[in-house]
Amino acid sequence: MIRPPSAIELSQTSVIFGRGANTVPALSETTLRIQDGEFLALVGPSGCGKSTILKLVSGLVQPTTGVVIVGGREVAAKALRIGMAFQNPTMLPWLTIEQNVMLPLKIVQPFRSRYRRERRAAFRDKAHALLAQVGLQGFAGKYPWQLSGGMLQRANLCRALIHEPRMLLLDEPFGALDQFTREELWAILQDLWLAHRPTVLLVTHDLREAGFLASRICVMSARPGRILDDSEVAFARPRTVAMTFEPDFVALNQRLRDFIVDARSVPASQDGA
Repeated sequence: MIRPPSAIELSQTSVIFGRGANTVPALSETTLRIQDGEFLALVGPSGCGKSTILKLVSGLVQPTTGVVIVGGREVAAKALRIGMAFQNPTMLPWLTIEQNVMLPLKIVQPFRSRYRRERRAAFRDKAHALLAQVGLQGFAGKYPWQLSGGMLQRANLCRALIHEPRMLLLDEPFGALDQFTREELWAILQDLWLAHRPTVLLVTHDLREAGFLASRICVMSARPGRILDDSEVAFARPRTVAMTFEPDFVALNQRLRDFIVDARSVPASQDGA
C-alpha cells in the first residue's frame, strides 16, 4: 500500500540547547508524520517540547539530530506558505485591522508582486471576506487598541490565513482569553479549517480545546519531550461546546490527562532525562 505524501515529517529528530555543562535536552529523538489537511494537536506539561516542534517545522530552530521534512523538502530547503498565530496577536498599533490582516500579502509571493496593483480591489475584498467569516465585519477600519482581546485574536486568525497558507502553526492562540471567548473562537477556527483545509499543528495545554479542534492528538512527556500517545479523535464534525460535556468526550480528556500525570510521576532517571 502506497502511503499518501506527508505535509510534515520529523524523522528521529532531537533538539539540545546550549553547550557543555549548560546543555538542555529539549526534545528526545522523535518521529512524527502529519498528513496534508490534517489537524493535529500537541498536548503535555510545560517545557515538554511542544513549542520546540512548532519551531522546528517553521524553521526557527534547527534539529540537533534527524531531519524535518515540510511539504516534501527539508525545512530549510524551500520556503513554504505558512500561517502562524500565537497567544499574543501582536498587531501593529499604527495600522488598521484591515492593514494588519493584509500584511502577509506584502511579504509572501506570489501576492507581494501584485500587492500594489490589487490591494484596493481583490486583496481588500479578500481581507473583508475573512473578517466577515470571524464576525468582524465593520471593524476593518478600526485600530487594534479599539478592539477587545477576543476580537484581536479573530483578526489574528484572518492574518494567518490571508495568504492561503498550506500550513497553519498555532501556539496557544487562545490561552490568554476567558473561557467563553475561547470556546467561541474554537467554533470559528473549526469553521475556518473546514472551509480552507490547511494542515494545522496546534500547541495547547487545554485538553478540551484539543479534543474539540483536532482530528488527532499527540501527548508529550515532560522534558526531554517524547510522544507518549498518538490517537485519532473520532467525534463527528462540526463539533459543539455541548459535546465536550458528553461522557465519551470527558473520557477522552481523562485518558489524555492520565498520560500526562503518569509521565510526571516517573523519576527523571527512568524517563531519560
